[in-house]
Amino acid sequence: MAEQLNNIVRGNKQPQNGATRYTVVNPADGKTILAEFASSSASDTADAVTAAREAFVAWKDTPVVKRCRILFHYKELLEQRSGQIAEMIVRENGKLLSEAEGELRRGIEVVEFAAGMPSLMKGDFIEDIAANVDGYIYREPLGVVAGACPFNFPVMIPLWMFPVAIACGNTFVLKPSEKCPLSAAYLVEIALEAGIPPGVLNVVHGGRETFEALIDNPDVRAISFVGSTPAAKNVWERAGVAGKRVQSLGGAKNYIIVMPDADPKETVKAIISSSFGCAGERCMASSIALFVGDAQRMLSDVAAAAKDLTLGNGLDQHSDMGPVISAEHKARVEHYIAIGEQEGARLLLDGRGQKAAGLPNGFFIGPTIFSNVAPSMRIAQEEIFGPVLCAMFAPNLDAALAIANGSAYGNGASIFTSSGGAARRFRSVIQCGMLGINTGVPAPMAFFSFGGHKNSFFGDLRAHGPDGVEFYTKKKTVIDRWPGSGGTGSIWGK
Repeated sequence: MAEQLNNIVRGNKQPQNGATRYTVVNPADGKTILAEFASSSASDTADAVTAAREAFVAWKDTPVVKRCRILFHYKELLEQRSGQIAEMIVRENGKLLSEAEGELRRGIEVVEFAAGMPSLMKGDFIEDIAANVDGYIYREPLGVVAGACPFNFPVMIPLWMFPVAIACGNTFVLKPSEKCPLSAAYLVEIALEAGIPPGVLNVVHGGRETFEALIDNPDVRAISFVGSTPAAKNVWERAGVAGKRVQSLGGAKNYIIVMPDADPKETVKAIISSSFGCAGERCMASSIALFVGDAQRMLSDVAAAAKDLTLGNGLDQHSDMGPVISAEHKARVEHYIAIGEQEGARLLLDGRGQKAAGLPNGFFIGPTIFSNVAPSMRIAQEEIFGPVLCAMFAPNLDAALAIANGSAYGNGASIFTSSGGAARRFRSVIQCGMLGINTGVPAPMAFFSFGGHKNSFFGDLRAHGPDGVEFYTKKKTVIDRWPGSGGTGSIWGK
């Protein structure tokens, strides 16, 4: 029987009162209903924000060491239930179990990072900035903050957000993806079990209207978002006009530049993993392989390796690639494949019509590869978000860099080469926020920050790492002098 999913407010499950109904279907078989739920009404969302605002009074005064002890316990509970969580991700998202386990591991690493907040949010102090006058800076939490997450990483991306936010002393309202809400809601249930007080961490379910209600609520001080570029830009503009802090991560069109001196075996393996891992539904996927000079000889090996991938249920250890998220998304990806044909690209491998054994209704698309793709084509310019790889060719590195930098996106890029000079040139010239050198998926670890450039990111401070601490705190600067401490000087004096 399908689960009836409820909001989590003040530590309790509460039914939603919105008019829109959602159904979560297992994408591997296309028919098993995992959950059903209603959207949150305006009053439901406002109540969650009120709960967070009321809880903030005590939570901000809870010593940071105590807050982090709860996070340490939370981390242990996540470890203990990692198998259950990973399987939940597979059922609602479709990715392979190994991919779900990797996603959870990356999320837990952010919890570990956030548990170090006593060191991370320390201020600065200077004694005697003038005679017997001291100056110092310290950090405070913002208040109520909110975040909305996409379907492709339903566990990792919530864990990018709320552990850092609440470790800093904020309270949080989370809106999971309406397509994959089960695992995110379970994360919050575990956090409450770990000792997070009622109201500090809340969940509201719904779609765009629910998140816009959070953005518009005057008690919400900051907004975190991950999604498509049009949605990310809209969130940034809407929240910015309201005077809120915003970190809004958008889409991508990531290039892998392959030099002639690249190791063929490792390069082909990396392209396959980056392009077709998670069925291409990730913002760090390499959607364009740009072969320099005679490196194009590797394309046939890439196509052969892609053709050998086995479609199947993510819980089946023999599967190499799972389904995409929904029938609608499958149709969207297939539409882009048709566009590529119309634009004149050469279709080396067509994933349309492929099925997984025993799963005739699953939302599967096989690996698809286009060759002779021009930078002006839509399939080269627009984010497809599926298992579609476009192959381009360039005569030299500078020409390849010019092509890659012509993209409106700037999330990530990689180069495969054995030349330190080529790698340094790439690193210096490429216009992206996250770079890989002989690495196909250059996603930063928790203690660095995640985010791109250009139309891949809207805001100033990126996700987790040092930027995350900066984003979820505000600074106060104090200059103090005390009577009876002796003569004091002027801080304005020469």
